[in-house]
Amino acid sequence: MKLGIISFAHMHAYSYAQAIENIEGAELIGIADEDEARGKAAAQKLHTTYYADYQELLKQSIDAVIVTSENAKHKEHVVAAAKAGKHVLCEKPLATNVADAEEMIAVCREHGVKLQTAFPVRFHPAVRRAKQMVEAGKLGRIMAIRGTNRGKNPGGWFIDRAKSGGGAVIDHTVHVVDLMRWFMGAEVKEVYAEVDNLLCDTPIDDCGILTMEFDNGVYATLDCSWSRNKSFPTWGDVTMEIIGTDGTLSLNTFGQKLDVYSDDKGLTWAYWGDDMDGALVSDFLASIKEGKAPSITGEDGMRAVEVALAAYQSSENKQPVKLG
Repeated sequence: MKLGIISFAHMHAYSYAQAIENIEGAELIGIADEDEARGKAAAQKLHTTYYADYQELLKQSIDAVIVTSENAKHKEHVVAAAKAGKHVLCEKPLATNVADAEEMIAVCREHGVKLQTAFPVRFHPAVRRAKQMVEAGKLGRIMAIRGTNRGKNPGGWFIDRAKSGGGAVIDHTVHVVDLMRWFMGAEVKEVYAEVDNLLCDTPIDDCGILTMEFDNGVYATLDCSWSRNKSFPTWGDVTMEIIGTDGTLSLNTFGQKLDVYSDDKGLTWAYWGDDMDGALVSDFLASIKEGKAPSITGEDGMRAVEVALAAYQSSENKQPVKLG
């Protein structure tokens, strides 16, 4: 299986490239990046070919591409890949608006290529075990979910609204909303949110609290803020507390680590756990080899984006927003 990567703007590009290297039968043919210095450095480190123009990469004999460009460029890159007949794994959020997401999905369908949204947290063993317990009815009827995806402010293009589509809310809402939808097989029908810029000098949303009602009657809250300080042991977290009639389940996807204390660095975390990004790429390649639909579809990515955009609208209008 021959692959290319379009843009190393997103930090996940390196972990996806490492995943390709670790998968038997997979080969990274080249990377394309309009930032020459960044692209050449990545190509040299990964011992592959650099292309200044992604269209040149798409002309190569490759089966698929991974798109890890700035959020606002996802549509351009995914549509071009689809028209070139390449399957696509696209970084989250899938797009910065619903119209773009719909076009990406439609073009990939028209050209017969697979479009998978990069939600690697679905592949964490604790997450998969939690889903099994929910589906098996171990918690009874789900009544409410409390989630967090708190992180550090990533800076760079993430705080440039023209490139990112927004700040913490669009960056960190989509992961946990995807898990909630996946666990319950339910859709968000109403969103109320408070969004603000409280923690950094850049005029971008760096904190947000969402309250959501699902169409199965479940209420959920989500803290999607960039509230981790610079010295926090890791970039952030993904946690959920699922409350059912027969029990409560607590989930922490960053629990597979050791606490390391030192005089010079204080507390650091040594992560020893499972490789979610590797599992995501393996799943994507398996769907291509086996000719089956992606386990995480473009529609999944679009639904999560819809919730994030509704949160912005709710905060601006100071009232709940209905979806669907």
